[in-house]
Amino acid sequence: MLALAAALGVVMGVVIGGLGGGGGVLTVPALVYVLGQSAQDATTSSIIIVGITASVGVLARIRGGGVDWRTGIALGLVGVPAAYLGTLLNHRVSQSVLLLAFAGLAVAAAVAMLLDARGAPDHPATEPGPQAATGPAPATGGATALDLRRSARRRLVVTAAKVAACGAAVGFLTGFLGVGGGFLVVPALVIVLRMPVGLAVGTSLLVIVLNSVSSLASRFGDLHLDWHVVAPFTIAAVLGTFVGKLVADKLSGDTLTRAFAILLVAVGTVVGVQSLVAL
Repeated sequence: MLALAAALGVVMGVVIGGLGGGGGVLTVPALVYVLGQSAQDATTSSIIIVGITASVGVLARIRGGGVDWRTGIALGLVGVPAAYLGTLLNHRVSQSVLLLAFAGLAVAAAVAMLLDARGAPDHPATEPGPQAATGPAPATGGATALDLRRSARRRLVVTAAKVAACGAAVGFLTGFLGVGGGFLVVPALVIVLRMPVGLAVGTSLLVIVLNSVSSLASRFGDLHLDWHVVAPFTIAAVLGTFVGKLVADKLSGDTLTRAFAILLVAVGTVVGVQSLVAL
């Protein structure tokens, strides 16, 4: 059991270190289907394992500037009360419903990322558009300083609303599904906030840490943990994060996005089929 938990932990650590999420997507099914835990106990164990592993991932990325601290902290703070609500619901649904919801969200997030990657231009920052090809864009002659300030405020309000919505959704699902939320944070940062995937990975790890802490705090009086499983799983996962980061540093953003999406589809499909059979 110890060796099996450690082996699964290494795989999870490589995934979360390289992709900034997906660790919980692997951890919950592994704890349920391989190590025999109930869905509720597995979600609690997963929060601890993923939270600690993500903390190490954040520390590994600090020096390289791979974390957007302002966005990550904002998402995490918004998610605190939502994670508590998700935890309350977690205790009130059956295991099959919990796992089906888990599978559906994983596949939906993957499809959204694949569609976004396919629709994005290959080199949006460097390819010249029509204006660049014919000369500089015309000046905004009618725009006043007041108009520009109003436009900037509108953009700020829209961005803040997006951050609040994403933070609340991810926080709720962290509490409900027992995942750190990275498999939802990375698509949200890339698709909704248009963040480069490399920066999104590091920022996602920070959000995972904050959401895991808040979700664990809401479960504190009702913890059911098998430390013979949790401890070796966590230690191995932490070691795996360093391998994952080395792999991620050698891959392009498009490759990481597609790898993440394929992982989500595969795990979501397996969990969904298993849950339907168990109904």
